[in-house]
Amino acid sequence: MSDMTETTPGWLTTDELELVRARMPILYVEAVPVRVDDSGEVTSVGLLLRIGPDGTVSRTLVSGRVLHHERVRDALLRHLEKDLGPVALPRVPASLQPFTVAEYFPTQGVTPYHDPRQHAVSLAYVVPVTGDCRPRQDALDLVWFSPQEALSPAVQSEMPGGHGVLLKQALAHVGCVI
Repeated sequence: MSDMTETTPGWLTTDELELVRARMPILYVEAVPVRVDDSGEVTSVGLLLRIGPDGTVSRTLVSGRVLHHERVRDALLRHLEKDLGPVALPRVPASLQPFTVAEYFPTQGVTPYHDPRQHAVSLAYVVPVTGDCRPRQDALDLVWFSPQEALSPAVQSEMPGGHGVLLKQALAHVGCVI
């Protein structure tokens, strides 16, 4: 018997994840990738273009689960790299205090956030990126919008599940209220 503690992050099978989602909240991290100028003002916001399981195309934020035995900072970096590519060069905030905690419910109307699969709690961050962003995995594209464009009704209508509300909160948090 080994005295070593297993530290490899665990992952659930599809069936196990479905069972857990039905019984308890799942912890997520979400990131709003931004470009900033030399004074730290947000000049653009990156939104991912994805195709959902039902074939609908939508705009979304960087998002994903925190694994068992994974630090929040590590989960944030892992999802930023997965969605934006290995040379996005994200600058994760020194303080891991999120700008908000979004509570997703399977029942619509409890909060502005909705996920029909589960009850999820998400820690949300604004993360400046300075490198070359090339979406990977299931993202079709990453489009950079000015804060004004990101808040437009046209873009907001393409963001399901409350991500539009989360984007508005993120931009208000960094002083981009329009």
